Amino acid sequence: MKQMKVIPPHITPYIAEQDYDRYTPIDHAVWRYVMRQNHHALQHTAHAAFVDGLRQSGIETEKIPRVSEMNACLSKIGWGAVIVNGLIPGAVFYELLASGILPIAAEIRKLSNIEYTPAPDIIHEAAGHAPILFDSEYRKYVQTIGSIGTKAFSMKERSEAFEALRKLTIVMEDPKSTPEEKAAAQKLAEEKQHAVLELTEAEKVSRLFWATVEYGLIGELGDPKIYGAGLLSSVGESKHCFTGAVKKLPYSVEACAASPKIVTEMQSKLFVCRSFDELMEGVQALADTMAFRVGGTESLERAVRSRSVATFEFNSGIAVTGVVHGLIKDSNGEAIYVNTTGPTALSANNRQLEGHGKDYHAKGFGTPIGKLQGHIAIETCDDDALAGMGIATGNTVQLQFESGVSVSGRIKGMLKNGQRAMLISFDDCTVTLDGKELFKKEWGTYDMAVGSRIVSAYPGAAEPSSYYDPPEPQLAPPHEPPAAWTELERLYQQVAAIREQNNLTAGCIQELLDIHQVLCRSYPNDWLLRLELLELASEHAGLNQLELPLRDELQELSKVDSLANLIKNGLSVL
Repeated sequence: MKQMKVIPPHITPYIAEQDYDRYTPIDHAVWRYVMRQNHHALQHTAHAAFVDGLRQSGIETEKIPRVSEMNACLSKIGWGAVIVNGLIPGAVFYELLASGILPIAAEIRKLSNIEYTPAPDIIHEAAGHAPILFDSEYRKYVQTIGSIGTKAFSMKERSEAFEALRKLTIVMEDPKSTPEEKAAAQKLAEEKQHAVLELTEAEKVSRLFWATVEYGLIGELGDPKIYGAGLLSSVGESKHCFTGAVKKLPYSVEACAASPKIVTEMQSKLFVCRSFDELMEGVQALADTMAFRVGGTESLERAVRSRSVATFEFNSGIAVTGVVHGLIKDSNGEAIYVNTTGPTALSANNRQLEGHGKDYHAKGFGTPIGKLQGHIAIETCDDDALAGMGIATGNTVQLQFESGVSVSGRIKGMLKNGQRAMLISFDDCTVTLDGKELFKKEWGTYDMAVGSRIVSAYPGAAEPSSYYDPPEPQLAPPHEPPAAWTELERLYQQVAAIREQNNLTAGCIQELLDIHQVLCRSYPNDWLLRLELLELASEHAGLNQLELPLRDELQELSKVDSLANLIKNGLSVL
């Protein structure tokens, strides 16, 4: 498999293989139906970027694409594609997008869910997302919201809500699921969603992504075009969205963030932006409210509430990665001392500092934040200024911070970021505040991060490859041959093989007539193969005798509400 991009090691557990031989002839027919609809119906209702992208991408209509073909397609714009295991965690999804990699679920929706499915599938990604990425402005937006999404703090309750949602999409797509199982999964998802009391950064980004990349409209409020992949990949919803049942609202970040995602049914309201530039302005405005840009005590508090590995960076350039466990604040509510718990690593410029990995700081890390008395910021001092305060290797000093924190010990060494100190290590060190010991001599070397303020905080590690253990080698599951095709699947394959021929021989015509007889006898409710037969019959004079009965049969089937639009749309392409 050609891979245009390097996949970070910590993401590899979510990467899967595309078992192409497991796609059935009916799966390929579902793909073909949706792609033909996209080329036909969306040319008038989709944004020009999608229509142009369909043409430029060269994504095949007749068969489900291989991921290697998607890579070749996306390499034209400097992107790549990987197969992933269904609904993946948001942080992983965003990191892939930020890296210019389109995650693709290998599964494809069942014929019964051809109009809409809540579960990720290859139609959604390859037919919905990929074509419009060929627009450079839109592509930049997707990559930007991906990079911002990687910096968004979540919380434990949000992770539980995600897992419940993932289970719900699986249950809803599984044809074996009972109504009771669907109802239970729906109830659990709702309960976990209601348990999320705080609208986290991650949820705001997720809702914005949903309202734009997945379900966005663009242009005039009264006459918008589709650009969201969820609409572009749904033959039902791409038409439903223009009916009076769907409310169209002006795009704003605030409105999008205030709107919960609806994943089990078609959307009842959609947001209309004026341009891709407006989307970029909006996502940057959201980013300006997030901890990775805001910094300060507020950013540390969000790290604490996340209860997971996070990184916070000082204005000296040193960054600390670990689970932020405790903050000591002054009378104004500003953090003056921060503690992590468990494995902690120090880094600068996204590179772990030698000797300061999570094995060395295995039990956590603590350090003051702020200026020394006299309003002195250590990170701004050159060697002469430091020496003037006695801050030099081998000296015993007492550093008194404005906050009241006192650090007393013998300087063992210093690490610098360029010409400025960013880490000072002490032996025989005691750290106190108001008579309370924050660090005791007997605990060993005290490493103090230098910095008068926190400039950024975000989830995850500054250098993931150093902080996270390499994933356990995954044993490939034993290769099971695909199940033998059913009779109906064999009929679909026969029709596909005949369609690929340039001219129909007498033998082919007879074979198609025989297939129709089997359909009438054994599969009276199958509408898609009848559409494919009608397509051939309308193009070849030798099959005139099939055209009228096929139209009559489809007309009868269209009386079933769930099939009416599907058949109507299929006939419109013919």
